[in-house]
Amino acid sequence: MAQVRLQSGIEIEYDAFGDRSDPALLLIMGFGAQMIGWPGPFCQRLADAGRYVIRFDNRDCGLSSKLDGCQVELPRIIECVTAGDFAAARELAPYSLEDMALDAIGLLDALEIAAAHVVGSSMGGAIAQVMAIEHPQRVLTLTSIMSTSGDPDVGQSSPEAIQALFTPSPSDRAGFIQAATKSAVWSSKKHYDPEEAKRKAAASYDRSYYPEGGARQIAALISNGSRAAGLRTLQAATLVIHGLDDTLIAPSGGERIAELAPNARLLLLEDMGHDRPPALWPEICGAIIEHTESANR
Repeated sequence: MAQVRLQSGIEIEYDAFGDRSDPALLLIMGFGAQMIGWPGPFCQRLADAGRYVIRFDNRDCGLSSKLDGCQVELPRIIECVTAGDFAAARELAPYSLEDMALDAIGLLDALEIAAAHVVGSSMGGAIAQVMAIEHPQRVLTLTSIMSTSGDPDVGQSSPEAIQALFTPSPSDRAGFIQAATKSAVWSSKKHYDPEEAKRKAAASYDRSYYPEGGARQIAALISNGSRAAGLRTLQAATLVIHGLDDTLIAPSGGERIAELAPNARLLLLEDMGHDRPPALWPEICGAIIEHTESANR
């Protein structure tokens, strides 16, 4: 693992798998999740297929820069978003989804990578979409996993999933690990393993416990609004992957992205929720590999 300091002053923690001479594939993680949410064996599977795989911690998460003490009026931002005043919401947010996309662009710059295949999961999918919309020359292909277009009429969470997501976990290590089982609400029903959820929570806690960053990240996400107009202009070939078991972002979110993006391919997976269980890696990685190969044909 290594760290780069961007021109903005943000420091980004990253690591890479595979041969530097292979086409770059950038993995962007979702809300509150560290780059280890892309497990090493998952990354290696992609690298073994001839990709130079890069994963990184978003700002305010993991070992990347944290905006300690930067206050966010999340209730006020939610009020503005509910009223449709996204300009006001963005003014209140400490940073934007565009800023987070620029972090990813800055990482590519630091690694001297002109363009990459970009894969984003959940909030990471939204960041990847912004990259493809705002910086098309830097995105070879786009893969959006279990994400949405930002339109309010699609991708809605179930009440149970919302409650679980926004119920604070205990701050002590044991309590935090035990609370990880709440993820069962949105996870793949067939493949969910509570002990694995606890192991992942332990690794996350030990690497960097930082709940404060979540409010700022969610402010950036919800204040972004609809990306529909931009998605219609996409130049990059687009693959949309979504699980039919997903209750945190309903499959309609992925379906809308595929409707909007020109010539997009939609892959709906049975037995997949808002996660990427190892049992489905052959399908998920296989689809990403095939999609990124198609750009070279």
